[in-house]
Amino acid sequence: MRLIDTHTHLDFPDFDADRDALLARCRARGVERLVVLGVYRDNWQRLWDLVQGDSRLHAAFGLHPAYLDAHRPEHLDELRAWLQRLAGHRQLCAVGEFGLDYFLEHLDRPRQQALFEAQLGLAAEFELPALLHVRRAHAPTIATLKRFQLKRGGIIHAFAGSYEEAREYLKLGFRLGLGGAPTWPQAKRLRKVLGQLPAEALVLETDSPDMAPAMHPNQRNSPEYLPDICAELAPLVGLSPDELAATSSRNACELFAWPS
Repeated sequence: MRLIDTHTHLDFPDFDADRDALLARCRARGVERLVVLGVYRDNWQRLWDLVQGDSRLHAAFGLHPAYLDAHRPEHLDELRAWLQRLAGHRQLCAVGEFGLDYFLEHLDRPRQQALFEAQLGLAAEFELPALLHVRRAHAPTIATLKRFQLKRGGIIHAFAGSYEEAREYLKLGFRLGLGGAPTWPQAKRLRKVLGQLPAEALVLETDSPDMAPAMHPNQRNSPEYLPDICAELAPLVGLSPDELAATSSRNACELFAWPS
């Protein structure tokens, strides 16, 4: 089984004590590539230093809505400078993580929207996929994406929307990221939606260290758990684990323009 984890935060301090050993375990379990996503300006250099040490790691840089109060207007200029400096580098794969979060009620929505649109503009300018955080904000996200019509689409991270919302994202060229959430039996609505989705829409992720799957509850989530997530989700989408691994990896390679 060969897998790609399309959404990790492997640069976070949660992994400082055993990062090298964890990557060795990932390799042993068939997790061949990992995308590490930046969430605020101050972690971009740490993230880039990390991926430069391992050819299987790929970087995305963005300004996450949860850190809205830490972002400054000049950080967008710095993000553009990073993307310009690294344009064409094989380990730069996307803009992200960014998006809209309406679950966190204290976050100013107009400011979120402005930051969202600015980063979509950068994804369009540099012709990179957009890796999006969307919580309780599918309608405004879809409406905005329809205006931007990104050439390379992207991924809706930790997708938990309806079938109708999934269809809208697919028409806009986006894949749907599946990780720990639908492994939980309580996620009945989401598990039902997965059974309606075409296999070419799906990519796998962990969001480690967050969103641990049901088979590893109350633990630090890890990319090494991706085979377990794949095995749990495969029956929900009507595939064997090997078929889901192959299909999701192919989808990721197509999105990021990697050789499969």
